[in-house]
Amino acid sequence: MKLTFKQNLIALFAAGALALSGSVSAADDKAASLDELLKMVKNSQISESSDHKKREAEFRTQKANQAKLLANAEATKKAEEVRSVELEKTYKEQEIQVQAKRAQLDERLGSLKELFGHLTSTSGDLRSNLETSMVSAQIAGRTEFITNLIEKMNSETKLPSIDEIERLWYELQRETVEGGKVVKFTAEVADPSGNKAQREVIRIGNYNLVSDGKYLRYDVKSGSLNELPRQPSSSFLKGASALESASSGFTKVGIDPTGPSGGSMMAALINSPSLVERWHQGNEVGYIITGVGAFALIIALIKFLSLITIGSKVKAQLRNTSANTNNPLGRVMKAGEDAANADTETMELKLEEAILKEVPPIESWLNLLKIISMVAPLLGLLGTVTGMIVTFQAITVYGAGDPKAMASGISGALVTTVLGLIVAIPTVLLHTFLNGKAKGIVHLLEEESAGLIAEKSERK
Repeated sequence: MKLTFKQNLIALFAAGALALSGSVSAADDKAASLDELLKMVKNSQISESSDHKKREAEFRTQKANQAKLLANAEATKKAEEVRSVELEKTYKEQEIQVQAKRAQLDERLGSLKELFGHLTSTSGDLRSNLETSMVSAQIAGRTEFITNLIEKMNSETKLPSIDEIERLWYELQRETVEGGKVVKFTAEVADPSGNKAQREVIRIGNYNLVSDGKYLRYDVKSGSLNELPRQPSSSFLKGASALESASSGFTKVGIDPTGPSGGSMMAALINSPSLVERWHQGNEVGYIITGVGAFALIIALIKFLSLITIGSKVKAQLRNTSANTNNPLGRVMKAGEDAANADTETMELKLEEAILKEVPPIESWLNLLKIISMVAPLLGLLGTVTGMIVTFQAITVYGAGDPKAMASGISGALVTTVLGLIVAIPTVLLHTFLNGKAKGIVHLLEEESAGLIAEKSERK
């Protein structure tokens, strides 16, 4: 379909109007006639011209302001440069004066400078000692004064007073004196569960703190007293309780000689595993060795009672000429009486047969004890080898940077060896003892049998 000339002209003016005005709304994009289109184009040109003029006026105003600001900045820069030169000159002059004053100060201080050096060193050492001292659990706030004194002695504008120096001497003496006292005071103590309460605390010099029969730990950072979650053995706790109840005289109590330096000895003592904990370190192999040892002990006890009973019956039979079949010797004698009418060789064979029947019950379970005494050390060696394998695997994964962890693993591995020896040594002794008693009974049977045969031969 072909467009007419009028329609083409309308389309051309519409395109021009859209190009000149980007702010015309969507409702005004369409013109009903050519006149309206021309009017729209004219209005758009007028609006754009007004906007351009407004922007040009703003630009000229900003340009004038920028020139003024630039002039102000340049003037400020020159003023600051002049001021910088003056300050630099003043700084050099004052630096010379400071050096002269320092030299004058050093000259006037003389030997006092060396004295202040010693005081500073002594104050620093004392502050370190007071921070970790258990006396600070009772007497707090002593380090603040020493810190201020050190700052004064290191300052070039302040000097310590005679009173402050005398107080430093006093704090040194007080720490020494308090370190040799056993003092009772009240303080807030936290139990292992975190519950805090006011309790009566006994300070044993600068070594230990006890309360309610238990040892305490002084936390240097927070300045709090905490009950040790793991206490020493009962013998030490009894001493602590006795000290709390004592009013005078001497009391036997355990103290940590490394208390002033952190209490490493007590920590090592407390962290040492008990016998039960060491037993658990043996793990499954340790439990098996313990079970085998208990089994051997039960067997040895039963066998001991059995041999004691048999031995008493045999001794009773020795005092009786008539055979009693409730004991091995009586049964052997009965066999001899039954073969009394036979020849000597037959009687000897009968007696030997009777003795052979009595030997197995007498020596029963003894071989098992012997086997256990040999197997127990092998089980201990097995546990040690497996424990060492686990330890070396841990070293392969985590490295050997922590000797304590390695020592703990090796110690746990050696527990099974100890358990094996603990089981083997008593079992060997029990086997030897019980085997001797059994051999004694058998020997008595053989002796009586030989006597019966000898009597038989004499009667011929």
